[in-house]
Order: sequence, then C-alpha cells, then structure tokens
Amino acid sequence: MEDHLTWPEFQPPTRLRGTQKSAIRQLFDRAPVGSINLGLGEPDLPTPDVVRRAAARIVLEEQNGYTTHAGLERLRELVARAHPPFVTSPEQVVITAGSQEALYLALMTLVDRGDRVLLPDPGFVAYPTIVRMAGGEPVFYRLPSTNDFAFDSTEFYRHLQDQRIKAVVLISPSNPTGRVLTRSDLAQMAQMLDRLGTWVISDEIYRELYYTPERPASLSELYPRTVVIGGLSKAMSMTGWRLGWLCAPPDVARAALVLHGYVTTCACTISQKAALAAWTEEAEEARRQIRAIFRARRDHLLELISRRLGRRAIVPEGAFYAMLDVRDCGSSAEVAERLLTSGVITVPGSAFGAEAEGFLRLSFCAHEAALDQGVERIARALS
Repeated sequence: MEDHLTWPEFQPPTRLRGTQKSAIRQLFDRAPVGSINLGLGEPDLPTPDVVRRAAARIVLEEQNGYTTHAGLERLRELVARAHPPFVTSPEQVVITAGSQEALYLALMTLVDRGDRVLLPDPGFVAYPTIVRMAGGEPVFYRLPSTNDFAFDSTEFYRHLQDQRIKAVVLISPSNPTGRVLTRSDLAQMAQMLDRLGTWVISDEIYRELYYTPERPASLSELYPRTVVIGGLSKAMSMTGWRLGWLCAPPDVARAALVLHGYVTTCACTISQKAALAAWTEEAEEARRQIRAIFRARRDHLLELISRRLGRRAIVPEGAFYAMLDVRDCGSSAEVAERLLTSGVITVPGSAFGAEAEGFLRLSFCAHEAALDQGVERIARALS
C-alpha cells in the first residue's frame, strides 16, 4: 500500500489543460440567491404544447430504444427540406444531442493538428475552446464595435490570405451581439471563399429568432462547402431536450457520423420523435408567437436602457441578447463582478473576444418584470 504514495498526481491530457468552465457559467455558479438572471441564453417560455403532447404520448405508448446513429429518417427528411438547395438528401443530415454536439462534430471532423480556424470576434465562447481540443489554432476576424459589430469585408478578406486557414466559422444571428449577416454580406463572403475552397461552419441555432422583415439568409444557399449547425433549443424553447443537427456535403456528413456514433450513439429517441411535431402548422404558429414575445422584450429592454440607464445598446436583429456599452465604467469583467454583488447576472463582453471589451451581454430571456428589476439594480450599481 505504501507504494501508492508515490503515484504521480493526475494531469489531464494536453488538449484539455487550461480548459475551464466558460465565463458565463462561472458567473452563474457564483451568483447570490435571488439574483436576476440576465446572463444565460435560455428561453423561459414553455416548450410549445404540440411538442409536449407528442412527447407524453410517445413515452406512454411507444418503445423508445436506439434510433440509427444518424437519427430518425423522417426527422432527417424534414431537416433536409428546411435547407434547400444545399441539402438534397437525408443522408446529409446527422441528428445530434443539441447544436453544441453538432459544432463539436463539425470542428473535429474538419480540423487537423496545426490547422488555423478563422472565428468571429466577438463570437460564441465555445468556438476557440473546441478548435484547440481539435489541435487547431484559433484566429479571429473582427466585427468592429466601432460599427456596431457589423460585418467588415476588408477585415475578413485580410485574414483569408493566410494559407493555413482550414475553416471559417460564422454565426447569424450572432451570439453575443444579435446582429444578422445580410444577404449582401453573405454574397461577399461567398465570393471571397469561392476562390479558396475553404470550409465554412455556419452556426444557425438562432436563425428562427429574427426581428428583420425576412428570415435571415444562410451562406449554404450561396457556397456549397458549408456545414450548417442548427437545432430547436432556442426557437422552440427546447434547451433541455438536446435536439440539434449537422447538415453537410455527403463526405463530411459521413465522417461526422462516425464520430457521432462513438460520442453519443444517437440523440434522445423521445426528443427525436417529439421533434417531428415541430414542423406542423401549430408549431409554426408557436414560433411566430415566440418571436413576437422576444421582440416585445427586446424593445422593452432597449427602452429601459435608454430611459433608466441613459446608456446605449446595440440593437439586436435576432437572438435574444443586447450589448450594453459600459466602456466608461471600467473593464467589462470588473463591471460584471460589481453587478453580480448587486444581484444581477450579466456576461462581460471580454468572454466573447477582445472586440466586445467594454460591453456587457444582457439576455432578454427573462419576462418584462424581471427586466425592470434587473435594469433597476444595474442603475443603482453603476450610479
């Protein structure tokens, strides 16, 4: 037994060293009891009845063993129809345990050791972490805060000159800014990328949550070497159901499917079966109602920020986040900590990249009374 005293201390593998919980989760875990949560991007609305009724029936009446690794064929057919003309077959679709697994599969499938991956700044916190897990090197294209985080074609093109760029990630609507890439933006991207044949991962998890006159376009409509990430978590308030998908050209989809089989086997069978109801007319009406609720909350929060705080926020065109300008108050991390002690959870812009420093991401997933109380606490803390 004494020999055990000489055993070496556990060390995680190199690819995991330095990897920690995201800043979003760290702040949430340390929040005082009774805090107003303007941090997490999780809808507080119930999952639409049409999906819940389907799930209840499935649990009671059906046998729910494994599906094929790729997922129910009928569900893959419905996803494929939602992505024309890019997806022509359900064989190009892999149903995943949420869009986060789809993102992981995409990067692990496309990125080899030493490859560089071009990521948006600001962008979702998981992007650079998963790139490093895959052995790649994150490189960032700026979405300048000086232009309200809009796409900058010159900045994007400059980075594409790097021959080591293996893949590009984009997200529209954006987490954290809520900005949408216009069809003109995407056309410019496609023109630049077409000369190089670089792979693109298009994160479209917020695509159904938009406040523009039309549903945002997808780069996959203009550029074939695209892997689309999607799911029902945000637009259908189904975060805990863990139901997402990856759509890709056939060879990429096949490679991702092999990895998916070892990582997950298959997405939850009950969630897959219930998700079939998400393409009904009743579900489409629920989507419209959810968009209307979040649009009203967005407008309410922006009005509060202007009237009660006397500050400016970037107007989001989709998703459910607003970027609050606090550059005159110190670093975004310091301001977020100050607000945390005042009982309101926000996320510092620095968590999403250097370009968002000086901003806080505020989520309007909370109902309007909570937004009122949260902004009131922010006002007191910043005064």
